[in-house]
Parts: sequence; C-alpha cells; structure tokens
Amino acid sequence: MVLHLPASKKPLWLGLLPEEAAARHPGVPVTLDHDIDSAPEAGRELTFASLAELVDDLAARLWAAGVRAGEHLALYKRHNFDIYLLACAASRIGAVPVLLSPALDGPTVQALLDRLERPNLLTDEGKLAGELAALPLAKTAARVLVPRGEHPGTVSLDSLTGAPRRSPVRLDGDQPALMTHTSGTTGVPKLVVHTALSLRGRYRPQEQLVGLIRRKETYAVHVSFVHSRMYMALAVMLEHGMPVVVIDDGEPERVAPLLARTRPGIIETHPNTFVEWERLVDHPLRPLSHVKYYSGTFDAIHPPTIHRLLSASLRRNPVFFQFYGQSECGPLVARWYTRKNALRANGRCLGYPLPGMTHVRVVPRKGRRPSKRTPGFIEVMSDGRAVTYYAEDERYQQECDGRWWRTGDVGYRDRLGRVHVLDRAVDVIDSVDSTLEVEDTMLGRLDELIELVLVPGPGNEPVPVVCTKNNVPLDRARWRRAVTDFPQLADPVQLPLSELPRTATMKVQRLELARRLRERLEPA
Repeated sequence: MVLHLPASKKPLWLGLLPEEAAARHPGVPVTLDHDIDSAPEAGRELTFASLAELVDDLAARLWAAGVRAGEHLALYKRHNFDIYLLACAASRIGAVPVLLSPALDGPTVQALLDRLERPNLLTDEGKLAGELAALPLAKTAARVLVPRGEHPGTVSLDSLTGAPRRSPVRLDGDQPALMTHTSGTTGVPKLVVHTALSLRGRYRPQEQLVGLIRRKETYAVHVSFVHSRMYMALAVMLEHGMPVVVIDDGEPERVAPLLARTRPGIIETHPNTFVEWERLVDHPLRPLSHVKYYSGTFDAIHPPTIHRLLSASLRRNPVFFQFYGQSECGPLVARWYTRKNALRANGRCLGYPLPGMTHVRVVPRKGRRPSKRTPGFIEVMSDGRAVTYYAEDERYQQECDGRWWRTGDVGYRDRLGRVHVLDRAVDVIDSVDSTLEVEDTMLGRLDELIELVLVPGPGNEPVPVVCTKNNVPLDRARWRRAVTDFPQLADPVQLPLSELPRTATMKVQRLELARRLRERLEPA
C-alpha cells in the first residue's frame, strides 16, 4: 500500500507567475550575464517588476503577431534568457510553448515541426541562415517570428512595440501548458507534454525544500533555457522572493567575477559544469565562498567533485542536494552531502523518495530479484509526471503500468530503502556491475581526470573514454595501477572534453559516443 499525498489542484500557470511575484516582491533583483535578444534595451539588471513587465509586453506582441490561445509556439533560437520570457509570454495568452534545443540540427527540427502540424515558429536570424535555411518553412510553420530585424517571410516582434496589452488566459489545468523534448539519443526526440497540473506536481517538492531555507539567499542558475527544470526553479524562486542570477556563459573565468560580485547562497547547474567549476575552488576571487547550498538535479555527480565544491565555501556546514529525476516526472529521489560524508559516499546511492509525494519500486529483469548484481527496472509514481508524448501516445503508454512509470534506468533498493541507480538500461555492459560506479571510483582515484565515460567497444568490451585536465596526456602506468580491480576494462581512449557528444542538458550521449568509438576502433 502506497501512502500518497495528492498535490494541489491549483494549476501552475507559467504566464502568471512573474506578475504574481512582482505584486509581492517588486524590487527583488534579477541579474543576467547577457543581453536579452528580444529586449536588449532592458539591460542586465532587472527586478521582479521589470521581469513581469517584459513578459506582459512580449505576450502582447505575440498576440499582435497572430499567435492565439491553444496554438503551439515552437521556440528554436540561440540560447538566451528570452526563451524563458517568450515561453512565459506565450503561456500568458494561452498558447503552448514548445521548447526546442538550439543544438538540434535542421532535419530534426523539421521532423518536430511536422509532428506539431504547422505551429507558430519563433526563431532568429542565425538559425534562419543556418540550420533552417534549407527547410520549407512556408509549408512547415503557420507563421515565422523573429525577435528583431527583418527577414523575408517573417514577422519581427520589434516591429510590434507598443501592442495593446492582453488580459491573461487561464487554460484548464489538464490542458497542455508546456512541451519539452527528450534527448533523442535513439532517434528523433519525443515531445513531452506537461499540463499546468503536472507542473504543479513537480513544483511541490521543490517548493517545500526551499521553504525550509530560513533566510533569503541569492540563487545563481546555469541551466538550459529549454529544459523544464529552468521553469520550475524560477517558479520556486519567484514565489519565495529570492534574488536570481541567470548565467548563460558558464566558462569558469567568465563566471568567477559574476559570482564574486553577486555572492549567491544557492547554486544550481549541470553535472559537467560542476566539474568545470572545480577550477573556481582555488580562484583568487573566491566566487564560491558564500555558497550554502548546491543543487544538482540532472544526473548523479561524482563524490570527489561534490567534496571539492563544498570545500570552497566559507559558510558553516554547506550542503550539496542531489536529486534524481527525469524530464517526464521531475524530481523523484533525494539525498544530501556534507563535507564530512561526501568523499565516503557511494555515488550510486541517490537517497530516498520524497515522502508522500514520489514513490519508487524496482521490477525484476529476467525474473531475477533486484540486487547490485542483478539490477531491476526502476519505476516511479509522481503527480509531476507528464501526460503524454505529443502525437506518440502509444510510445508513452508503453512505459506506463497504471500510475507507475518506467524510467529506463536499472538499479535496486537496499535494506534501508535507499534507491541505487546503476545504469541506463540501454547502457548496461554485461561484464560490469555498474558503469557509473566504475566511473565514480576511477574519478576518485585519479584526480587528473575531469571526465570518464565507460561505453561498449566493438566486441561489447567496456572501453573507458577519459578526459584529463588541460588535455594532459594520460599517464598509462598510473592508470594501470589504478584499475587492477577492474581487469575487464579495455585500454582507455583519451579525448578532449569538448569532443564528447552531449544533450541539451549537457549529459554525455553515451550511445552516440559508443558509435563513434566503434568507428574509430573497428578495423577498416
């Protein structure tokens, strides 16, 4: 019997959040590290009030351009905070924002636009001249909008300055409110459909956690603007009146002065960025010295990295919160690390389900009881679960068993009920208990490594792909001494960090990396 406490039935309307926050906390600052493409005149120092004004203004311009309630607005442009603003603006007039990663190529965007059946498309000059240049946009999109400038066959939002403001549209809570997409590592990405009620479900555990923070802390975020996490994170911070710092360029030397100036107490970013930000630990500006809470929500982070980041803070008892979740469901399982336990922690143990809100069960694979040696399929239950894959409901239903959702990960629960995630099901290598555990172990032993990914080689042998700090050649003798208890590993292949294929949230695309590796290692 599962004890479940249902989430509130109050819809979470993204288009109303900035206005509601501005009414309560008008002067709270929002700091950007870049200009807003759709409103460069707004500058980089905003407030909750000016943020709400921008959303209201952009909503009026979208309506004046012809976008209507219930229609899709596909956002495919360069990475910029205006993606968030435009998504909220579309939501404000009842349209459904569809967030497409700037990293997608032209044919993939074409396939997604075809699936949406002539949506409105908001893009920019760079994409029109690049990835979209060969696409028949007149047939694919109902209308094409750009933030600024003039381009044949498009409507410029800049030309609609001063458009009459519109009253907000509140769609029913179970209607589509937002679409994101999966990573597409096995083909064309799936479009994940969220409703205002499912967004409320994934908002709840995050809001309750932040509610435990007793003082207002500045929140610095470096997260993809096309990931649902960005929208939930800002929803929580807007609700609680927390100052926000939005980072587009995560290069350590560029981000250090910004963090030193704004002194965030909370930092959230992608796992690989946390790895790169280890360089900030000893930076002379001490940009991480004021951090009380780190938050990682996209993928497990290697314990040595967590320990290093915690060591940079001068605050008393800083904490690293690690969440396990999915785009389809939001946060599901959580644990926290301190300076005392980070180095001793098992990086595969991701903690407990969120009491009363999320639930986990592990289903046997091949009829064997789930354990470390025979991990099972991890299935979850959450009010934050998306409602379908757009135009592909059959694929969505394949992962459902009533209210349970199969995550695609394998693992087990220990005797204390903690959830251990060992691998993605598609990444399992038979000769290794857990590729992720091997990676954690080796990164802990060899501090010259900044990334290690274990993928199957041409004969399904486990091949370590390694990246070193500053691309220094790997010391092969030191490597051999470190892997004596992993005799099944093939010789390592060294690559620059920049050559690892990644998703929109900067996860390594393991299947694509394995494909490239096979091409490199197989005889001609």
